[in-house]
Amino acid sequence: MEFRQPKNFIATPFKYHEQVELAIEDVTNLGMGLGRVNDWVLMVPHVLSGEVVIASIHKNLKNYSLGDLVKVVKPSPDRVEPKCPLFGICGGCQYQHMRYEKQLDLKRHQVFDVMKRLAGIAFPINECLHGNRPYNYRSKITPHFQRSVPPIGFLKEGMRTIVDVEQCPIATERINDRLGALREDILQNKSSLKRGGTILLRDLGQRVETNPKAVVAQKIEDFNFSYQAGEFFQNNPYPLPQLINFVIRAARGPKYLIDAYCGVGVFGIMAAKNFEKVLGIEINGVAIHFAEQNARANRVDNVRFITGTAERIFENAEFVGHETSIIIDPPRVGCTETFLCQLLAFCPARIVYVSCAPDTQARDLKILEQKYSIEEIQPIDMFPQTRHIENVVVLKL
Repeated sequence: MEFRQPKNFIATPFKYHEQVELAIEDVTNLGMGLGRVNDWVLMVPHVLSGEVVIASIHKNLKNYSLGDLVKVVKPSPDRVEPKCPLFGICGGCQYQHMRYEKQLDLKRHQVFDVMKRLAGIAFPINECLHGNRPYNYRSKITPHFQRSVPPIGFLKEGMRTIVDVEQCPIATERINDRLGALREDILQNKSSLKRGGTILLRDLGQRVETNPKAVVAQKIEDFNFSYQAGEFFQNNPYPLPQLINFVIRAARGPKYLIDAYCGVGVFGIMAAKNFEKVLGIEINGVAIHFAEQNARANRVDNVRFITGTAERIFENAEFVGHETSIIIDPPRVGCTETFLCQLLAFCPARIVYVSCAPDTQARDLKILEQKYSIEEIQPIDMFPQTRHIENVVVLKL
C-alpha cells in the first residue's frame, strides 16, 4: 500500500510510512516509548519497556523520529488488554495497555528521571500513593461537540478532531449512566444548533451536575467544600485525602501557613488546626468567595483569604519567613520567576510544592535549591491510565 507523502515531510533518516523493527528501552513522561534504530531515536506510543515492536514512521525531526505502532513482535508480561475500544484513537488515556502496578512503578521512575534530567536532582522517590481504583474514578468529564454532531467526545490522539465517545471507562459509573441521555438530547436537537459546545458532567456522589454555574458541595473527611461545578476541583476523590494529609503533615512545624494558589481553600482550611494563622491567595475571585464561605461553614476562624496573583502574597503576609510554611500548588506552567525570587527573599522555613507537571516543578526546584534542600518526594496517582502524575516535593531551609 502506498501513502501520499505530506509536502513538509523530511525524508531522512526514514521514508514516509517506512516500517522498522526496534526494541523499546523506556517510556517517557509523555507516555511515548523510546527505542533506537542505528543509534537514531524513535518514539512510539502504546508500547512498554522491553518490548520488540514494528513501527511506521510518520515524522522525522531534528534529533528523533515519530512512529505509529504497527505490531508487537515480543510483548511485555506487563501488557494487558485495554478496557476501552477507543484506546489509541481517543487521546484521553496513554496507559490502558499496561498493568496498573506497572503504571505506578513507571510513574515513580518518570518522576526520578525528570528531576535528574531537568534539575540535576537524584533524590529517592517514595512509592506512588493511589486510590486503589484504576477505572471509574474520574468525577468530572467535559465532552465536546461541533455543530455537525456526532461526534460527541474527546480529542483524537495527536489531532484536533473529536472522537465520538459513548462511554468512558475512567469516568464514574454514575457519569456514564447520565452520558447516554445527554448525548441523545444533543442528537435530537442538532438541527437547532448554531455552534458546537462542551458538556459538563460532575459526579457529586448522589447525583450528576451538568450546569457549570451551579453551586455544589463535596465532603473530604470531616470537611465540606462548596464551589462552582464548572470550576477546578480535583477530579479523583479516591486518593485525594492521602494527597491532602501528606501535604499537611509535610507543612507542620512552623507557627504560620501560607497557601498560595489556594483555590477554594482546601489545603488551608484542612490544615488550619496545626497553625496559629493561615493566609491564602488565589487569582480567581469566585474561588476566593467560596474559600471564605468554606472557612465559615467549617468553623475555621484562623484563616484569611485574599484575591490576587501569587506574587502579591508577600505584600499581605504579616508573618515572619522563618516561622512560616508555604504550600504552593501552581498551574501546569509552574511558578513565575518573579514569584520564586520573592519566595527566596521571604525565606519560609518549609515549602511544600504540589504539582501536576513534574517537568515545570523540576525547573522551579533548580532555582529553589539555592536555599533549600529536599526532604521528601511523593508522587500520587490522581490520573490512572494516563501519563499524568501529581507530585509533591517537601523542602526545608
